[in-house]
Amino acid sequence: MQVPWKGKGKATDQDFEDLDPIITYRHLHSQNLGVRDPLRVIALCDSDAFYAACEMVRLGVDESTPLVVLQWDALIAINYPARKFGITRLKKYNMKELQAKHPELKIVHVATYKEGERQPGYWNDVDTKTHKVSLDYYRRESSKIAAKFRECLPRVEVEKASIDEAFFDFSKRVREVLLERYPYLAQVPSNALNGADTPLPPPPPFSWNDIKHSIVIPIHPALPEGDMKASIDSICNHQREEALLTWHDIALSIGAELMETARRQVHEQLGYSTSAGIARNKFLAKLTASYKKPNNQSILRNAAIPEYLRPLPFQKIRFLGGKLGTAIASEFEAATVQDLLSISLEEMQRKLGEESIWIYEVLRGIDRSEVKEKKTTINKSMLASKNLPRPITNASEGFHWIRVLAAELALRLVEAREISTNLWPKSIVLRVRRGYNAGQSKQATFPYTPEVTVDTVAAAGNMLWKDLVGTELAMKVTNVSLAFTGIEVAEHGQRSIEGFLEASQSTKRQRDENGNDDGWPVSLTGLVDADYMSGDNVPADDPCSGLHMLSFKCSRCGQRLSVPSLGSSSRDGEEQLAALRLEHDDFHFAQDLAKEFVGEPTTVLRPSAGGVKHVLKPLSRNSPKKRSRKKELQGIEQFFRRP
Repeated sequence: MQVPWKGKGKATDQDFEDLDPIITYRHLHSQNLGVRDPLRVIALCDSDAFYAACEMVRLGVDESTPLVVLQWDALIAINYPARKFGITRLKKYNMKELQAKHPELKIVHVATYKEGERQPGYWNDVDTKTHKVSLDYYRRESSKIAAKFRECLPRVEVEKASIDEAFFDFSKRVREVLLERYPYLAQVPSNALNGADTPLPPPPPFSWNDIKHSIVIPIHPALPEGDMKASIDSICNHQREEALLTWHDIALSIGAELMETARRQVHEQLGYSTSAGIARNKFLAKLTASYKKPNNQSILRNAAIPEYLRPLPFQKIRFLGGKLGTAIASEFEAATVQDLLSISLEEMQRKLGEESIWIYEVLRGIDRSEVKEKKTTINKSMLASKNLPRPITNASEGFHWIRVLAAELALRLVEAREISTNLWPKSIVLRVRRGYNAGQSKQATFPYTPEVTVDTVAAAGNMLWKDLVGTELAMKVTNVSLAFTGIEVAEHGQRSIEGFLEASQSTKRQRDENGNDDGWPVSLTGLVDADYMSGDNVPADDPCSGLHMLSFKCSRCGQRLSVPSLGSSSRDGEEQLAALRLEHDDFHFAQDLAKEFVGEPTTVLRPSAGGVKHVLKPLSRNSPKKRSRKKELQGIEQFFRRP
């Protein structure tokens, strides 16, 4: 078995030879080999024509119904039945003519937000001048599919790669099944010459035909149809492929079984068909998933990797398209992977720089990236943006779009709070762009309220709009975006603005003999670990000894702040604590803004007796530090940074 690559000089032209590594008992019984595992099994599962599939599920139409999804005047999704008509996303169509030509074709426009509506809908009068596209439905369906896969595949790492695809690391689960089916592998034989480092015995006879609903990519592709030797070669190749069976092949077959079972349940229970690729790493699994679509899964054995990669146009490989691919093609006069395999590592690094080693490796099917499951589903920010087909030329026109964007943000925050009840953003940000000029932005704290409404978000956005553009009568705003940032789970005891504004009495500040304030600090924030402290937990020499206290410790500055109850009700104490939290939060937020936007006034929304008060805070005008300029790469080297 080859030693895993550990440096830039280790990759060689013989990397394709590591297709049948020696697998020992130690490999089989180890649990933490990661990307070095010779029994590694990775899959990529991709939803078929996802946006179109979502609309088919929503409408309840049969899978054989041709359907396309429209966004304004462009097609963004075409299901497989519609592709039989020759419809593609690369061409613009007159929808009336297309419908007349194919009466059975369903044309669906994506949901849109429009002013006056709290939720997106499917309207007949969609207009880019007044409506904004909503992809919320697709996000929700994507989450449902991901949750179902996790339910069907316990002990399998799942990494969501995009809205319609995910990677799966079956290695641990496959190892468990392998030992269940072949229990004689669970113990190292007593007569093993090298102990745990003894190679496993040859795998038992196995037929790929036993793996249902899976396509095995051939080791030796068949000759073109009509070739006289095609049938003979096909028989010989089949016999050779059966003879080349390895333990990794057994592992791939188990992974394929698990993947097919999960895909079937997703299809039966949610109505979505998927396609999958199973191989030894993420790069190869993604390539394999597109081998045979739709509603199929393909297996790429180690022995089949060379012949599968060689004829592949290298610019179809991720990160090797666009300007970079064009530059490589020109430099080496290459079009396929085969054309680049003759280039040595030394020559490639000499012409393209040392970082180009990742190009050298990916051409040989080497990928050491791990499948990493995201441990949290909380997005730290939410953005609603609109590119305007007709620029805003008057400040008063902006309020229409503020309300449309506010509807999207409000809905997304409400949905997020259904999963995590105490989720709340720290700030709201408005950004506008005029043509190709750099954008301008303003942000403000977003006060906590018990319910999220369009009116609440729009009111905050309107204030930012007035600050940012004022009363300009002549402008050309081409993009408007509204965002929530700093989204976190609110601390225990936090209440609405109205709650602490209705407090029946205020607590007097007490000072010790040195004049220090023990009650309400001047300003503070950002907070965790609120707890209720009884008199038993207060030090005897504390001036508040004997009083019941509500307190919290700031996670940022480490200071513990408390509110003595002074006989007030528990509700009043919690309301006072919520007010103290918000004031402390404003303090840290203002400091953060001072660091980010030196020299610009800061807008802060504060609660007041009359509602929400709009305050401008001038910040210091210290000049920012000069940033050191990085050395600019010249020529083709500018493309070569490890992704």
